[in-house]
Amino acid sequence: MSRSQILIVVVAIALAAGIFFLPKVVVNEEDKENFAKAETTAGTPEGHSEDDGHNHGAEAGAAADAHATATPEQLMALATARAKYNKATDAQTRARFASELAAAYSTASKYDSAGYFYEIAAETRGGEKSYRQAGDAYYEAFSFAATQERANELGSKARSMYEQVLKNNPSDLDAKTNLAMTYVATTNPMQGIMLLREVIAADPNNEKALFNLGILSMQSGQYDKAVERFEKLVAVNPQHVEGTFYWAVALAETGQAEDAKALFNKVKGMSKDPALAASVDEYLAKLN
Repeated sequence: MSRSQILIVVVAIALAAGIFFLPKVVVNEEDKENFAKAETTAGTPEGHSEDDGHNHGAEAGAAADAHATATPEQLMALATARAKYNKATDAQTRARFASELAAAYSTASKYDSAGYFYEIAAETRGGEKSYRQAGDAYYEAFSFAATQERANELGSKARSMYEQVLKNNPSDLDAKTNLAMTYVATTNPMQGIMLLREVIAADPNNEKALFNLGILSMQSGQYDKAVERFEKLVAVNPQHVEGTFYWAVALAETGQAEDAKALFNKVKGMSKDPALAASVDEYLAKLN
């Protein structure tokens, strides 16, 4: 788990916020000239370009971190893929190049643009795989949205793609889990929670659903339930670092200090992430 991921979830738990994802800006270059200029300098947050069909403007400066930049090689790959896409004349060829362009955007961590072009490909090709690619890209962008408005927009796009996936394959529990988490960030979070419970009913050992239910329990202050979820998760996967960390947090919040200390110390031996180690030390200092 990255430092920013740990911090954002811890802050969300403390504030019981509705959105608990890392802010992120997605950048598109407006034309080949901009791509060429960027070959020697890193990209800067600009939001979507109009030629992508959905111009969103710049996000808050606080979100303009390393995630918002692309390497010169990535920018060149984007320029090449975009040139192919723009030159395509028939729908099938354009869909194929839309997928290539989407993949290039995904590689550059510009997930909303990746979702946009995967969606174009999916609308032409159809099929579970195409819609799943679009849904996953939009979900990544949603997960890093810097504002509630942006999260709502991207969550809605992800939902529409995942709904197409589930029409083709109702047993895709990963798609259902992601779909659930987009609902959690809306004014109807219970719909998301019910979907997560459906996933658990179908697969009691589903790690992703257990983790998300644990986090949601913590956000609502239901630490006893969080303990149960994370304990189950770690039983399923003893090497789940994040699950072990949040299990320890939940135990600490329920007054089980000694058990929490033991787990926090275990976490320190499971990961070399300095941010995680710092978070563990902070909790241990409070418990000692």
